[in-house]
Amino acid sequence: MSVRIQSANLEAPEFIALIDTHAELMLSLSPPGSCHFLPMDGLKDPAVTVWEMRDGEDLVGCGGLKELSATHGEIKSMHTLSAKRGAGLGRKMLEHVMAEAAARGYTRLSLETGSMEGFKPSRSLYQSSGFEICPPFGDYVEDPHSVFMTREMSVHV
Repeated sequence: MSVRIQSANLEAPEFIALIDTHAELMLSLSPPGSCHFLPMDGLKDPAVTVWEMRDGEDLVGCGGLKELSATHGEIKSMHTLSAKRGAGLGRKMLEHVMAEAAARGYTRLSLETGSMEGFKPSRSLYQSSGFEICPPFGDYVEDPHSVFMTREMSVHV
């Protein structure tokens, strides 16, 4: 497997299809009012950086980083194609996003994920990488369908 992470081409039909797949999965696992994934126009926000992951020429996943402030970032749009899950690709993308957050000087990195069973692998990945449950941050509010997590970058880099 020759996996590489690079800037995403947000206009490419295959990347748009990947984001559509991500959106469908999120909407199948969460009530609409509790779904916080970024649609394509949200990924084009200048505060968001998006990467794609390729295995050879095949697009297999993506991840993003949204700047909330000069010292705080939010992980967005982490997705690995279902056929490729369990091979460590999510961890590879998470490590890439965390390295970029550290390079930007962020002292805190946060995320929102679901509280339902279908999100358990994601929560386990984040916990194993030093993320801890926290109160809602940014514009989020308490929601029984959401789990908010954060990591102090200066402690775990």
